[in-house]
Amino acid sequence: MIQTCSACGTRWNVRDRRREWCPRCNGRLLPPDAVPPAASQQWAPPGRAAGATRPGLGSAPSGRRLPPGFRWVAVRPGAPPPPPPRRRPLGPTPRYEVIPRWGLVDRFDQDESQREAAPAGPSSGFVTSVLLGTQIILGVAALLHLLRYVLLIINRTTLLPYWLAWAATWFGVVASVLAMLAVVGLVLVLTDWLIARRAAAFAHHGQPDPRGVWALRAGCLIPLVNLLWAPVFVIELARLEQRTELRRPIVAWWMVWVASTVVSIFSIATSFATDAQGIGNNTLTTTIAYLVALAAVLLVMKIYRGFERQPVTRPSRRWVVVAERPGRPDQPPPDQPRPDGPGRDDAASPAEPGNPDHAAAPAAASADAPGGAVENTGQNPAA
Repeated sequence: MIQTCSACGTRWNVRDRRREWCPRCNGRLLPPDAVPPAASQQWAPPGRAAGATRPGLGSAPSGRRLPPGFRWVAVRPGAPPPPPPRRRPLGPTPRYEVIPRWGLVDRFDQDESQREAAPAGPSSGFVTSVLLGTQIILGVAALLHLLRYVLLIINRTTLLPYWLAWAATWFGVVASVLAMLAVVGLVLVLTDWLIARRAAAFAHHGQPDPRGVWALRAGCLIPLVNLLWAPVFVIELARLEQRTELRRPIVAWWMVWVASTVVSIFSIATSFATDAQGIGNNTLTTTIAYLVALAAVLLVMKIYRGFERQPVTRPSRRWVVVAERPGRPDQPPPDQPRPDGPGRDDAASPAEPGNPDHAAAPAAASADAPGGAVENTGQNPAA
């Protein structure tokens, strides 16, 4: 659909929508079926009538004449393109009463190993109580088995009362059961303490424990396996905390623990004897096993107190201020070499008893005095 401007005579293709104003001169657009004004005839090319149309532009394909204001225009087939989407209004500019602080806080994402809370170990008083209780039980068990061995020796020639034999037998059994339970409980408590202590030590140094919790528990609780790995875990902890004074106690405890395990296994293997001599030998072996186990627990308590004596957060080596030793102003400090030559303590060296020039000191003093001898009699001046 074509509309012609009434001012400039420009013909506009308005498609299927009627418009009112010319985009070029803002003139009034004529309706599509109106006759072009005289202005359109003014701009028409010479030699052509005002109503004539150019062939190929406004002429119909079949040759019939179109009504005024219409012409053929090639357009894209189909529906007209959709209008462009309208932008939504942004609204008023945001205003804040105070300065926004959502970007002024630094948040650091921690690793999964650091997010996990360090395992809380047993308290120092509880561990000490378990150690003391285990020592008492082991000592009582060793004493009861020793009394039983003495009664077995006496029973070789003298018949014992029934109640005494019954008490010696069953008290020893009860003491053995209590000693076994005490040792198992002590191992569990010390394992929890070791795990918590290692976690705290590695966290203080800013690194995770290379050995997992289950690896530590398996290495400390599985029989015969703990003989190898439990001391290794303790040695790693002592090396991390730089406790060089605990190396010998740890090695001694390791050796005593292995000896205690060997004696205990031998005692259990010989506990099925039925003859009098076999029962006596097993009783003596059990007594020795309890004594060696008591020695191992005593060494464990020494190592535990060595660790607990100093917290993890406090370093093993500290620099302290030492007052300087009083001395003469001309005496050099101990960390500097003493000067050689005749200026080195000339006034004090001859007075020392071990100095070979001690005898010549009075003569040298007299030589320096006014009117004294220039050289000492009987002494080489170059000495």
